[in-house]
Amino acid sequence: MGLELIIFIAAIFFGAFLYWRESRSNGLYRFFNKIFNSKELQMKPNDKKGFVYQQTFLVRLIFIGFLFLIGIVIVRFLIPIDITTISIFASMIVGTLAGTYLANFIFKSGEVIEEKSESLEDIVHDTIEKGKDFIEDLKTKEVEETKEVKEIEETPKAEEKSARERLKDKGLL
Repeated sequence: MGLELIIFIAAIFFGAFLYWRESRSNGLYRFFNKIFNSKELQMKPNDKKGFVYQQTFLVRLIFIGFLFLIGIVIVRFLIPIDITTISIFASMIVGTLAGTYLANFIFKSGEVIEEKSESLEDIVHDTIEKGKDFIEDLKTKEVEETKEVKEIEETPKAEEKSARERLKDKGLL
């Protein structure tokens, strides 16, 4: 279990590195794209799609699975010791997928922070002003409610007969 956990954490870092590397340059993906596709179907020069960068979950899973499958086959021929088990293989794939999505989240949040950093002070200031207005509205509503309660309490009720007197009038007592 300890080895699987270490491999899982290393795979998360590997997935983040893989995603970061493909976000910078997708030369290997372009190379395979030129080999497998005709001229009309090849990528545009400004397209940044890679094996894991800007891909859907299923395509990422397939590419990462084949990457580790090829890696395990190479390791099996180089080192004939049976250290590759299904659980380690699954840990590597899941960790790498998690790492790619974690890197995607970090890159997207970094872009949003950079984009919004100029207006962040204005947003905070507007929020504080709205909060102050809300508190003022609550205070004025409380004052109005207490005035209404006092007015209601101050109006005396017209003198009515007691329940006993009403029953006597009806002849029930």
